[in-house]
Amino acid sequence: MQQTTNTILMIRPINFRMNEQTAVNNYFQEDLDLKNAEINAKAQEEFDAFVEKLRAVGIQVIVENDDVLNDTPDSIFPNNWVSFHSNGDVGKYPMFAENRRRERRDEIFVRLEEEGFLIENIIDYTSAEHEGYFLEGTGSVILDRTNRKAYCALSPRADEELFIEFCEDFEYSPVIFTAYQSVDGERLPIYHTNVMMCIADQFAVICLDSIDDKKERKNVVKHLKQEGKEIISITEAQMHNFAGNMLQLLGANDQQYLVMSEAAHQSLTATQVANIEKYCPIISSSLETIETCGGGSARCMMAEVFLPKK
Repeated sequence: MQQTTNTILMIRPINFRMNEQTAVNNYFQEDLDLKNAEINAKAQEEFDAFVEKLRAVGIQVIVENDDVLNDTPDSIFPNNWVSFHSNGDVGKYPMFAENRRRERRDEIFVRLEEEGFLIENIIDYTSAEHEGYFLEGTGSVILDRTNRKAYCALSPRADEELFIEFCEDFEYSPVIFTAYQSVDGERLPIYHTNVMMCIADQFAVICLDSIDDKKERKNVVKHLKQEGKEIISITEAQMHNFAGNMLQLLGANDQQYLVMSEAAHQSLTATQVANIEKYCPIISSSLETIETCGGGSARCMMAEVFLPKK
């Protein structure tokens, strides 16, 4: 089972802006003093430049446009509502913000089938929304696909029982903890695991300082070390620059790359960069508007496609 894929799905934004419904527990979001149309135009520029950089090294990017009728400001982050697996399974996930639920579009599946991918089975967790339980895809769940382990930082967007159900359905062993960030002097749960943790083929980038419980922290480290991952630790300040929000992908000739935003890249120390580049080159792109208004970064924008080909 491969940890990395050469194909990703990305959604080009049409109505991107700060989503007031997610701001309640995404403390990475900030308001920009710009009109929404300007914000969306800047986000589109950042999106297009990012896609170009990925395609330039041979990463396959399937770009689908957002649907203007849906008024979905966060559609640029598809990894929260869908995941694609190598046995042909697709996961569909329950979303905390009501206006994000409209991002789930079946025409995306049609598009992937047109691109030659095989979808065998859709495992749909979305009914949990009616009970007030959420699990936001590979935002909430970080997969070590090779070793069949799934890591999840519990939060209002990541329910423990739902996560365990996911692990049973997809045959992963659960590793559960809570990660925090300081907001106005208070320790509050981080909304998505993928802002504090990234698992690559041979290493993991993680903000261990955000796991306040020593036992939980020790347990996460134990699991990563068991699988032979080099742990590259980042600080909370670096995490706030989205240095945990990275994804390893395959380009031409199966060359691995670690993809992140320019802000994340610039926040890393020379030693951290050297530790990453022992394994693979870094690709970074400026995502300033998307990060500021959306409170998400490079990883959130990419839904990995592991589906088999027809």
